[in-house]
Parts: sequence; C-alpha cells; structure tokens
Amino acid sequence: MERQSAEVAVIGAGVIGLSVALRLAAEGREVVVIDPEPPGSGASYGNAGVVADYAVLPVGTPAVLASLPRLMFDRTSPLALRGAAIPALAPWLLRFLRQSLPAPARRNAAALAGLLGPAVAAWEAMAEEVGGTDLLRPSGSLYAYESAASMQATARELAWRRDLGVAIEMLGPAEAAALEPRLPPLAGAAHFPQTRALADPGLMLSLVAEAAAERGATFLRAGAERLVRSAGGVTVEGTGLRLHARRAVVAAGAHARSLARSAGDRIPLETERGYHLEWDMAVPPLGRPVCPVARGFYLCPMAGRLRAAGTVELGGLSAPPSPHRLALIERGARAIFPDLPAPARSWMGFRPSLPDSLPAVGPSRGGAEVIHAFGHGHIGMTLAPLTAEAVADMVADRPPRPEFGPCAPARFG
Repeated sequence: MERQSAEVAVIGAGVIGLSVALRLAAEGREVVVIDPEPPGSGASYGNAGVVADYAVLPVGTPAVLASLPRLMFDRTSPLALRGAAIPALAPWLLRFLRQSLPAPARRNAAALAGLLGPAVAAWEAMAEEVGGTDLLRPSGSLYAYESAASMQATARELAWRRDLGVAIEMLGPAEAAALEPRLPPLAGAAHFPQTRALADPGLMLSLVAEAAAERGATFLRAGAERLVRSAGGVTVEGTGLRLHARRAVVAAGAHARSLARSAGDRIPLETERGYHLEWDMAVPPLGRPVCPVARGFYLCPMAGRLRAAGTVELGGLSAPPSPHRLALIERGARAIFPDLPAPARSWMGFRPSLPDSLPAVGPSRGGAEVIHAFGHGHIGMTLAPLTAEAVADMVADRPPRPEFGPCAPARFG
C-alpha cells in the first residue's frame, strides 16, 4: 500500500468538494481530492440546477410539522418516508420535529437567509473564474399555482421569505402566461427574479474540476473510509488508500457521517433520496425553472433537455430506487405538458440532510486538522462557492465568517 501525502485532502468530488479544491488550489495549497466516483457525479449532477437565493426556509417548519403524518406516510406526497427505514431514522426524526417548532424554525430561517444573501454573486464570480458564465442563466425562477387555494396556502410562507429579504414578484394569471406561455392556465405565480439557473450542472462541475486541476489540484479515485489523527495532521485511510495530510476537509455529502464519526464527531446526518426524469428536446418548453407548488418538484429547462427533479424521500443509502417516486414525477410533468414523450432517462441520488436544514461547516471538535463541509441538503449547489470561501479561511487560519457560525458541527453536542 503506497503511502501518499498532501497539504490538504478534500474528501468528496461533488460540488462542495470541487469548489473547495478550486479555492484552495487558487490560494496555492497542495490539494488532493479523494472520491471513488468521477468528479461532479451524484447529487451534484442530478439536482434542479438552481442557485436558489429564495431557499431561506428550513424543511422543518410549523406548517410542515402540522401535516407531517399525512406527508410522510402518503406514497403520493412530495415528502415521504420509506417504512423499512423508520427504526434507523427515529433519532433523526425526533431532532427534526424539535427543529420544526416555531422558535427553532425562525432561528434556522434567519441563519439560512444570512448564508444565502451573497450566493448569486459568489456563483457569478466562480462561473467567470472557470469559464462557465454562459452556463449560469439569469432567468429567475417561478412558483406556479394551479389553483387559488394553492396560492392562498403558501401566502404566509411567501411573506416570511419576503421578510427575510427575498425578492418576490407576485404575478396574476395573465402576467404568468406572458412569462411562461406554454404553461397551462395558472391562478397566479411567484417570481424570484434573482435566481440563477444552470444550463448543465454536470458541465459546470466539469469546468470547476478542470480549473482546480489547472491550479494544481490532483484527483484520486479511491474510497475514504476513516480518518486517523496522527503527528502533524490526519491520515485518510480506505481500501488501497493511505494518505497523510496536514488538513482533511470532509465534503463527502450523504456519505460523510461515518468519516465524521471516525474523527470524533457524532453528526446526525441522514439521507434524502432525490429523483429526476429527463426528456431530450432541442428547445425545452420553459424559459426558467418552474415549481408547480402543489406537486413538489421542479421542471427545469436545461441544454437539450427538460429535467423534472425533486420530491423528498427519507430512506437511507442502500435501498433501490422507488419506482412510484419516479411515476409521481412523471404524472406531475404530464399534467403540465401532456404531450411529453417517454422519458429519455431517470436518476436517483442522495442529498445529505441535517435536522435543522443547516450544513455542518467548521472544524471538528477534536481539532482543526479535520474540517467538515457537508449536510447542505437542498442548497449544496447554491452554497458551494461560499462554503469553499469559508473553508479556505479555516485552512488559512483567517478569522471565521460569522454567517457560518450557526453551521458549526459542534452544535450537535
């Protein structure tokens, strides 16, 4: 087993790990990125491709808490729970329930708003740095309401977002039709004009990986299984892997929990299984990401295809995809666009989810030679450049960014 070394080992080559590697390499750090899969695969490839400045509300809120039994055990719900996973999920669910109470939910929303404020500007800067500006579209995004009841049901939530600084334009039926003429008639829509959309998330991440490599980062196809603190840093170990680094950044997404535990941190990370379907077409029927709110997924126009992505299924890493979740997305997409052909492809991936909807970004309790950067849930793509800047500050021993204070891994005790 060949022993290797690096100044910084970044574990995980998703959008968080790649962004961290780019920022550290740009600062002259010697970086090795470790992942058993190709860079930019997993949830970073399969998401809705939205830089979601409006995503300031946690998953757990009093409204969700009130409807949780119906949501979780209805197979057609946008948020569902695999029955076989309930025993393993119970500790996480208890934490989630507590975080859904009014006071914690307000606190979590304020923390998310503090994180997300600079996200669009950070993405614009990173896209320019890697030559991907054309892939970052200033299209805005749309919440589409198919009925007046659906619109009324989210009025309080929209007001909460607006109070937290989110720009929202409320549109009537005619205005919504003018913005997206191929949608069926709507009762109205909420337009988020500051949102950016990725024309091709996979291609953008390829550009980030290439830019990191051009600045000196190297990539190692291996699976990290544990972290062992040692003299002068930490050793990353796995099958066929033994790499000593001065710092290790755990950016392994949904696979990070056991690595964090090996470093001495018990972080309540669980897995949301996300799905998408894609239809190939030269010109998608939408000009921006659209969420039919009552259906709980996004219709996302991308380069050469329409992607329908979303729903939340709590169910762990090992179970096969749930066909009924894909069928739910397809039925919803066909309710909007009845003439869609058969999907060209389907996908399932794993979102790393923490009970308070905030990521774990900060040093390990056992020492700053291990830095955690995972658990971003639905906003990993959105927060990647900002997380990278925060991690770079930690590696350089610069003062911490106060907006990341609520994300400290030590908050879990």
